[in-house]
Amino acid sequence: MDLRIFTEPQQGASYDDLLRVARTTEAAGYDAFFRSDHYLKMGSADGLPGPTDAWITLAGLARETERVRLGTLVTAATFRHPGPLAISVAQVDQMSGGRVEFGIGTGWYDDEHTAYGLTLPPLKERFDRYAEQLAVITGLWKTPAGEKFSYSGDYYTLADSPALPKPAQSPAPPVIIGGGGKKRTPALAAQYADEFNLPFVDAETALAQFERVDAAAEAIGRNPKEILRSVALVLAAGRDEAEVARRASAIGRETDELRANGLAGTAAEIVDRIGQWREKTGITRLYLQVLDLSDLDHIEFVASEVAPQLD
Repeated sequence: MDLRIFTEPQQGASYDDLLRVARTTEAAGYDAFFRSDHYLKMGSADGLPGPTDAWITLAGLARETERVRLGTLVTAATFRHPGPLAISVAQVDQMSGGRVEFGIGTGWYDDEHTAYGLTLPPLKERFDRYAEQLAVITGLWKTPAGEKFSYSGDYYTLADSPALPKPAQSPAPPVIIGGGGKKRTPALAAQYADEFNLPFVDAETALAQFERVDAAAEAIGRNPKEILRSVALVLAAGRDEAEVARRASAIGRETDELRANGLAGTAAEIVDRIGQWREKTGITRLYLQVLDLSDLDHIEFVASEVAPQLD
């Protein structure tokens, strides 16, 4: 079971905060450090000192870490044009020595689009644009060196692109797709995804969606086992009940609710819960959503007390 740390810096974090968490993640032995791609806080958090850009952050971390993989859950397709985005991600992959993983989604948060002058099209158009972005970005990366890439879609047109720069990973960084849509999402995952992720759902919902992705892959002649299964769950772990409750309270949650809907409890409870998830859904990767980025001991505790029991 790969364990990854997943952060939500729009809730209030500077680059230096994220660097401390990423370095702790790496030193503790986790597989990867991930962050969301949002420009506006959610809920009651103050969001100070303000948002940090996902790919600028990951570029910095690429040079200030050595082993840990880096990525987004997930880059919003509404934030960037696919050509420049392909360049940015390829460059960060080069800067990291081939440690980037590329999560991308349609974009959804109305208020952040309004706050920063971004357009959020209706859902059907968002999916249409998203599908074209996947085709363009992966097409640019996978075009052989020395050849040109062209694409003509309803929203994006590229003519004789040199398709540069190339990412360090060949033919491309792993692509992560997720979400609960029952038709178009599984179809896009079958075509483009190396990993399918479901955040913050129950095991039964996750299993049903994983099976839709498998069916979509089989329908186009792809082996479903090529698509890794993962989930993201909110974390509140502790050495005893008091520590669990303190960490739940620090992120504005109740322990009983987190036990039911997230990943909360002592090390033994969390190991058991992860085992249940693995048995029910076949996941091999778990993103631990850590919301209190000042609590580095939380990250170290799970690495030392939970991870060794998952082998």
